[in-house]
Amino acid sequence: MNVSNLDESIRFYTDLFGQEPTKIKPGYANWAISEPPLKLILFASDAGATINHLGVEVPSSEDVDRTISRLSQTDLPLDIEKEVACCYAEQDKVWATGPDGERWEYYTVLADAEEMESTSASSCACTDEACGCDATTVPNSKECCTTVA
Repeated sequence: MNVSNLDESIRFYTDLFGQEPTKIKPGYANWAISEPPLKLILFASDAGATINHLGVEVPSSEDVDRTISRLSQTDLPLDIEKEVACCYAEQDKVWATGPDGERWEYYTVLADAEEMESTSASSCACTDEACGCDATTVPNSKECCTTVA
């Protein structure tokens, strides 16, 4: 969620959840609450309180790949990112955009990162036709086509 005053929002959500953030970086705060399960990430923004994006964290890259395989059977356009820095973490992920423009990601955290984002373009620019992918492969940012599990 984008927030206009990060410090004030950290105090509010710390009080609301009864738990300090798991990670705080410049312009960023992250809670990983186990009961009830909730992941909330705040981004400092002049836009005020707006939804930045929504996500589903899965345990492994294999789970991301299974999601890519499942979503590839639909008409949803996908953005696939492998080993990218995002939210101060190295991640594998797949993005889909809802009918009202809301961005959803299925992702797994591979490791902590010192940077908020990758400095290079990370999403796959190729399409099935452009890279010769077929029903057993999907576009991928590293190798163009990845075998569908």
